[in-house]
Amino acid sequence: MDVTRCSVPVATRAPTGETNAYLLGRDPAVLVDPAARTDVLDRLVDERSVEHILLTHTHPDHVGAVSAYAEETAATVWARYGRTDRFVDATGTEPDRTVKPGRTIPLGDDSVRIRDAPGHAPDHIAIEVGRDGPILCGDCAVREGSVVVGAPEGDMRAYVTTLRRLWAIDPPLLWPGHGPAIERPRETLERLLSHRKRRERRILEGVAAGGKTLETILETAYEKDLSGVRDLARATVAAHLEKLAVEGHVAWDGEQAVPSD
Repeated sequence: MDVTRCSVPVATRAPTGETNAYLLGRDPAVLVDPAARTDVLDRLVDERSVEHILLTHTHPDHVGAVSAYAEETAATVWARYGRTDRFVDATGTEPDRTVKPGRTIPLGDDSVRIRDAPGHAPDHIAIEVGRDGPILCGDCAVREGSVVVGAPEGDMRAYVTTLRRLWAIDPPLLWPGHGPAIERPRETLERLLSHRKRRERRILEGVAAGGKTLETILETAYEKDLSGVRDLARATVAAHLEKLAVEGHVAWDGEQAVPSD
């Protein structure tokens, strides 16, 4: 199945300053993550018969043009089952239908399959193109750098599980929400898992050394200058602490952390 990526400039904290919108197939086609209208995306949509609009998740930098393209194409707009209110709040659009992980949406002689991929956002899905084909992974992975998983929106335990699931699937290619295609999925997923393990280890070291608050633990968790991203780093540490608390490694009440007895 044809996959076309269109990078759209948006107000995003992603280093690229852009979000990837995708068109899957041609007649019919699926539009994924229309973050904003641009002349290029308008042309790509006009060249196809768009019958479905899907979102990997409803963060603001992925949804800006849902309403406009839904009106112009008369496409079926899908929201994740159980997250309809969140979808409406983010897009200003009432979905036509809802979808659960495991659902297959026919697309001519082919299809797309919805896979569960929470962690970065609670409503996050991934979209498998065809049978055993590439996967649109949204903000689960990037080819370079890492993905923000910040509390209270993000769930670090769920995110790590999502990375492991994608690794087990071993798709031929990952199409991310930001940046270029990930041509070596398992290598990238292993890098991201290792990154989370290193961050977690540094957080545990900080707590063991007497760090209790997010601000004090931040000093141990990160070696780099956090200017401009300190809020994201703080939210990430909180998400790690929530995971570590559930797993019994620390006691964390949302304000202070101490080693578990």
